[in-house]
Parts: sequence; structure tokens; C-alpha cells
Amino acid sequence: MRQFFKYLYSTAFLLIFASCSKKADDSRDNLVFRYNENAAINSLDPAFAKIRPSIWVCNQLYNGLVQLDDSLRIQPDIAKSWTISEDGLTYTFTLRNDVYFHKSALFGKDSTRTVTAHDFTYSLNRLRDDKIAAPGGWILQNVKDFKAVNDSVFQIELTKTFPAFLGLLTMRYASVVPHEAFDKPGYDFRSNPIGTGPFQFKIWEENVKLVLRKNPLYFEHDAKGVQLPYLEAVAITFLPDKQSGFLQFVQGKLDFVSGLDPSYKDEILTPKGELQPKYRDRVTMITGPYLNTEYMGFRMDGDNEALKDKKLRQALNYGFDRNKMILYLRNGMGTGAVHGIIPEGLGGYGAKGYAYNPQRARELVAEYKKQTGNNSPKIQMSTTASYLDIAEYLQREWQKIGLNVEVDVNPPTTLTQSISTGKAAFFKATWIADYPDAENYLSLFYSKNFSPGGPNYTHFKSDVFDKLYEAAFLETDDAKRFELYKQMDALVMDEAPVIPLFYDKASRFTQKNVTGLGINPLNALVLKRVQKH
Repeated sequence: MRQFFKYLYSTAFLLIFASCSKKADDSRDNLVFRYNENAAINSLDPAFAKIRPSIWVCNQLYNGLVQLDDSLRIQPDIAKSWTISEDGLTYTFTLRNDVYFHKSALFGKDSTRTVTAHDFTYSLNRLRDDKIAAPGGWILQNVKDFKAVNDSVFQIELTKTFPAFLGLLTMRYASVVPHEAFDKPGYDFRSNPIGTGPFQFKIWEENVKLVLRKNPLYFEHDAKGVQLPYLEAVAITFLPDKQSGFLQFVQGKLDFVSGLDPSYKDEILTPKGELQPKYRDRVTMITGPYLNTEYMGFRMDGDNEALKDKKLRQALNYGFDRNKMILYLRNGMGTGAVHGIIPEGLGGYGAKGYAYNPQRARELVAEYKKQTGNNSPKIQMSTTASYLDIAEYLQREWQKIGLNVEVDVNPPTTLTQSISTGKAAFFKATWIADYPDAENYLSLFYSKNFSPGGPNYTHFKSDVFDKLYEAAFLETDDAKRFELYKQMDALVMDEAPVIPLFYDKASRFTQKNVTGLGINPLNALVLKRVQKH
């Protein structure tokens, strides 16, 4: 019986979206945007939108008070305007009165209702509810209180100034949701979401297919007054193998592929990072800066005495050519991280880091060995299979400066757990910005953020750094705050608790008939302005 209903469901789905498999000139196909996710979606509740696959879907389903444009500028969303008090502690938002929740029987005979300031009070309170245990609660760590002044005015009061606060409110955690969905006993919001976004939920068969449909009540319009979104539907498949997803794209069954994977990077790109000739007439490549720093980290309070030595950590930093690594292993997609942990595009970028200097690296190794009498320090680098090519490159380069490094390959979940608990003494990691401010990266080194409770996975501790970090919170002048950021980054580079590898570059590949996708440094997927021709 279960298989019979599954057959009916599959047949109905194919009938509804039959246009997805027809030839490209079928006009109905131009209304459905298709892409593949190689990783599972954990939830469609924005309070739990912690991983990229979930964030991408929640971007289509929800809105918050403010949003970011592709240049990372704060723009109005449900809040049409806002003011900040002179002391930087009170934010007052005036809301639009034409934003409706997606239609649902939960709203009674009218099937929907307008969003009010009280909905934001309810939504943010969910982030603070210990029973819900939402991972997004941290965005309110500097918030003293919030309230609905009336239906159209929402106010937030901070405990201390935090210039990056508006950026935090652009995260999906801060999306508005209706209390009706949580008031009804047994209602599963995780898999039956109700938002206000350009698309509304239709079908989710976990790890198989997810379908969103156009929201006919959406409030945003383009410059010509045409209501967004242009598309009628978004269809997402879940093939776990990235190469299989790429083959689906090549066959024209998907409209979009994001990023590069070793399994297909040489197939689609030349060594110089350009599209291979055979794809130039069929595929559009979109690239841009990506606020993602790939790095190696040392556990500063771990059991490995060799890695606690600053000379050895600096030698490893000097001992390989980052630009060569990017050219040959990533087809030029990225920039060698020779300016600290803060990536290009953020205030504070530009601290002096480590350029390739094999002679200085060998000198530091010799000094370490002479000082300690340890001629064969034991160094094990923990990584995942996805970065094995980079790990092996580093291994070869470090051997040339007199250091033998063993490569330990782990499943992603195992490595994440080992890093968090301190079992990995030397590990490959990545930090993608949650919001567009360099504080996001510097929080990795604040002593009060020690893992597992915070993101300081290296357990780096410096009183000087902590004082600069806390001073930056109080500085409302951007230029002065950015200078503090640069000082912190320079201090970290001198102590070398990490080896910055490269600043990533976002890359997207679309079929030629797709327009309006764009790209942004946070690699957010925004489909409300996408069209297929």
C-alpha cells in the first residue's frame, strides 16, 4: 500500500512538473528553476538554518527586518526604515503594512494575515527559548530587550554598542514566522514552513526532492513595477555525489551548479580558471569574492609540544607558495592568503601575513631543532578527502624545509568533532562569514569563545588581543574600528595559531538561458529576480 501511494505521488509530481524534462523551448520549463543539493537539509525552520543547504532554501521562504544586496549593503526588507539612537544602543524599525504570510488554513477563513511588529517579538523570543534550543540564539547575545511599540514599530535595545548588529539581523535566524503554526498542537513547522518570502512551500520528500511555488502575495516589485518573483517554481534534487550533479547540469537537467569540486573542476575550467572551450556557448560562469577563508589551525593548549613552538608554526606558514597552490590545485579560483585571516572585501583586511620564504622557513626549523634537540618533531595534519590534494601539496613543500608531516584523512563529521573537542592538534578548517563584518573572523581568537562553547577552536589566548577586541565593540567610527581589526589580525599572524591558506572565490555556473542570478561575497542564493528565457 505504501509503495502504491508513493507511485501515485511520483506520478502526480511528474505530471505537475513534466515541463522540467521537456525540450528547452517549452515555455513552461522557463518557469521552473532546478538545482541539486549534495547535502541534506536539516530543517525549513529559520531558527535552525545553520547549514548552507537549509539557509539557501530559507532565503526563498522568509524575510526579516533588513536584507543585504549583492554589495553587502544593508537594505530595507519588512522594515521600510529604521533609526539608531545617538548612543548606538536603540534600534527602531518602522514596518511595511503590505507583507502577508503564505496562505494556510491556520489563519482561518482569510487564509493569511499581515505581519506586525508583534510577530517579530514572537520570532526573536523563539531564539531565546531554552526549550527550542535554536542554534541562532547567539545573534541576540548583545541584545538587552526588544518589543513591539505598536503594530508597525519594532524596537531593539542593546547592552552595548555593536556596529555590526544590523548585519546580524540579515541572517535567516532573524526571519519572521507566525505564532499560529506553533500554537497548533502537533503542527510540524520544520517540514511545513510558513513564511513571507517570494516562494512558498509545496512538497518535501527528504533527500529526494523539494519543491517551492511562487508566492502570489509577495510584496517586492522590480524597478518597472512588476511583482517578484518571476519564476513559478524552484525544484531541488538531492544527489549526494557532486560529480553526478555536475553531469545532470551538463545534460541540461539542472539550471545551476555552485562552486568547484575536484571531481569536475578540470572538466569545466582551464588551468587559468576560464571556461573550457566546449562549454563557452552553453554555460555562463559567474565569479566574485567570497567571504570564506580556508586555513590550518593549531590547538594551542593541546598535547603536541612541537606545535606549541612559535618558530615551528611560523616555519610552516613560510614554507609553501600559496599562489602556486591556487593556480595548480584550484585553477586560479581564489587568492593566496598572505594578509591574515580577514579576507579581502572587509574593513580590516591588509595585515601583514606570510609570503613564501623557504629560506626563512628552513632557518626557523633549524633554530627549533637546535633549541629543543628534537630533530624529528611529530606533526600530524587532520583533513578530509575533499582537501587531500592540498594536504599532499603542503606535505611535499614542508618536507623541503625539513619537516615531515603525516596526513590523517577523516570523514567531515569526525573531523568537526575532533576539532571541537581538541583531539585534532593540527587541522584543516574553513570560516565562512555569517555577516559582513571582520569581527566575524576575529571572534575565532577571542579567549571567551573557546570551543566547544564558541568558535575559538585553536584556544588562542592573548590579553592584548582581548582588549583590542573589546575596544572594537565600543568604537562607532568605522575607520578607527577597522584599524583595530587590522591590529588584531597582525597580532594573530605574529603568534601564528593558524596558517591562512587562501581567500576563496565564489563561482557559479548556469545554463545560458538563466539571467538575474548574480553573486555576492556571502554566496547567498537569491532567486526572486531570476528569469529563464
